[in-house]
Amino acid sequence: MSRPLTLLGLGVVVVVAASLAVGNLHGGAPPQLAPVTGAVAANGVVVRVVDGDTVHVEISGVTEAVRLIGVDTPETVDERKPVQCYGPEASAHTKSLLPPGTAVRLERDTEARDQYGRLLAYVYRAADGLFVNLALVRDGFGAVLLIAPNTTYATVLREAEATARQLGAGLWGACGGPGRAAAPSTTRTP
Repeated sequence: MSRPLTLLGLGVVVVVAASLAVGNLHGGAPPQLAPVTGAVAANGVVVRVVDGDTVHVEISGVTEAVRLIGVDTPETVDERKPVQCYGPEASAHTKSLLPPGTAVRLERDTEARDQYGRLLAYVYRAADGLFVNLALVRDGFGAVLLIAPNTTYATVLREAEATARQLGAGLWGACGGPGRAAAPSTTRTP
């Protein structure tokens, strides 16, 4: 026999649900859940895309460099490294997914920042809940890069990469995999 939900019990359910929906951008690890689907509440707005796996996002009036967790796209902007095969395509694709002004939901994992001070996050497009990190891997614009302890979505990212590799999607078909130098005529992205 089930008991009716009391007002206090309902309040606890609402608080827990709100905590899961809002996420925890500045403290604590997110719950171990599958990626969201459908529209999500935004907590930032894209200012610009730096390259395939780094974006600048305005959060509460402050612009943060955000490094997408779990994905590594081919290099296009590091002056110390050559432009890599499929790098310009990956940058262009991220720009098409996250044009300036796009509302996003950022969710962090265990570590908040990388060695360069960038905020580490899983990025969701607020309008439709597109899990950008996963989309880049799934569509062959990047390879999985897992750095512990930020591995919440390791399984789903690895599965997406295996499928992209098997299908020859993106860099897997065009370059034979990540880390290859681009053709000599390729230029850096601005």
